[in-house]
Amino acid sequence: MKKLLESFDRIMNIMMFLAGIILIFIMLSVGLEVVLRTFFNRPQIWVTEITEVMLLYITFLGSAWLLREGGHVKVDIILNHLKPKTIAFLGIISSIIGIFVSITLTIFGFSVTLDYLHRGIYTPTAMEIPVSAIIVVIPIGSLMLFFQFIRRTGKFIVGFFIESGKLKP
Repeated sequence: MKKLLESFDRIMNIMMFLAGIILIFIMLSVGLEVVLRTFFNRPQIWVTEITEVMLLYITFLGSAWLLREGGHVKVDIILNHLKPKTIAFLGIISSIIGIFVSITLTIFGFSVTLDYLHRGIYTPTAMEIPVSAIIVVIPIGSLMLFFQFIRRTGKFIVGFFIESGKLKP
């Protein structure tokens, strides 16, 4: 089990690294676009379209990693006034909701991606990118998020029982 979790963490780290590389690419391409458009009157048609797609990729490649690191939005002003047992209970509830949302995104994401792939749907833009290539990151990222929510739920359950005195740390 430990090796499986280490492999899972490694995959999440790689996905986050890719998201960082994509962010750098976006920054450089938008900067290039501004310079070329402003000083040389040579706008690049691909920059806006690729940037839109890459923002989707950053979101879904990094979401599971961000959840693992505790970086998602939470209301600290409320959590700071709650008991650890209550925080653990709310963590269990929010993680279970996250499990249902992420598995729904995974299932429907795979379904829609395969449908678009089989039908050969392309974006109606200058670049005509296959839509399946754009949205394939949604089920992949959602599946990773699903597994991370399961992992997070387990940690909150253990924390809840430790705070209840039913389990020793």
